[in-house]
Amino acid sequence: MAKYYDVHPDNPQPRTIHQVAESIRQDALIAYPTDSCYALGCRLGSRDGMERIRSIRHLDDRHHFTLVCQDFAQLGQFVRVDKDVFRAVKASTPGSYTFILPATKEVPRMLQHPKKKTVGVRIPDHVVTQALVAELGEPLLSSTLLLPGEDEPMTQGWEIKDRLDHVLDAVLDSGDCGTEPTTVIDFSGGEAEIVRRGAGDTSRFE
Repeated sequence: MAKYYDVHPDNPQPRTIHQVAESIRQDALIAYPTDSCYALGCRLGSRDGMERIRSIRHLDDRHHFTLVCQDFAQLGQFVRVDKDVFRAVKASTPGSYTFILPATKEVPRMLQHPKKKTVGVRIPDHVVTQALVAELGEPLLSSTLLLPGEDEPMTQGWEIKDRLDHVLDAVLDSGDCGTEPTTVIDFSGGEAEIVRRGAGDTSRFE
């Protein structure tokens, strides 16, 4: 049964954020709000968490998981960013974008795309997410909370608690968040390739 946390959207309670971060360190799988929509999240090295996300979303091993980072400095530890790409990514963060980039050795092999050796990264523009990642001290392994056969992600914390109570450990609810997944930009080939059009403006990448 998932614990339900009601979090203030502008001033998230430090004690609550600490409790959730502790549960993540102990291998919890959570649902949490971002600037694009709700996401599933777990500890960076959690094989169990990754498999649970795959099971909930019916994903195969080619799916790009996302590392949700606190800031650009943290992002730079986990992906390689050349000068031109740096400018484009820097100008778009924080925001509703996921960037696919070559992974560094800091990224566990199980999280990398099996052939491309890439990983998705993002820096959300959301107070609660930022507070959680800061408290955690490392990126959150994440995936959009989009259930199999559904066109729209889930947007209400109470509904997520109701429908996924048996497969999650915690749900964070801070009221309304975005309803559209991130825009996904693949830079692994050197040029920007728009993989998914979502909440972020794509004009600068076209």
